Amino acid sequence: MKILIPVDGSKTAGEAVKYAIQLARALAEPPSLTLLHADMPLMRRVAAELGTEGTRKYHEGNHEYALKGARTALRRAKLAFSEKAVVDDAAPAIIKAAQAGKYELVVMGSQGRTALGTVFLGSVAQKVLSQSKVPVLVVR
Repeated sequence: MKILIPVDGSKTAGEAVKYAIQLARALAEPPSLTLLHADMPLMRRVAAELGTEGTRKYHEGNHEYALKGARTALRRAKLAFSEKAVVDDAAPAIIKAAQAGKYELVVMGSQGRTALGTVFLGSVAQKVLSQSKVPVLVVR
């Protein structure tokens, strides 16, 4: 089974990783796990101010922050995994990655670091649920 786990460093992303670990342990064969972090593109003006190298370092720092906790949890669980880091809006990036990679399941948190006032379900999770052709498991 191929499982995509989008992460952003939030508490609910961490809960999704924990759930994916439990699921992986329950399966008869070890699944193929992939962590995905999608970092929002910078506004052109900001990117121009930072320059190419500054923009690259900015995104690398965000990717590292988002992936670090998930990476640690999967290593502690002794599960093999791969990582993908992209610069794109989160929902479209998750949907594209899930379809292009032929994943069988997306396991994601209900709200990320940018959930501003969405009470029950973050906007990224809502978009992925409504637009993904791949089954999505949302963890609170």
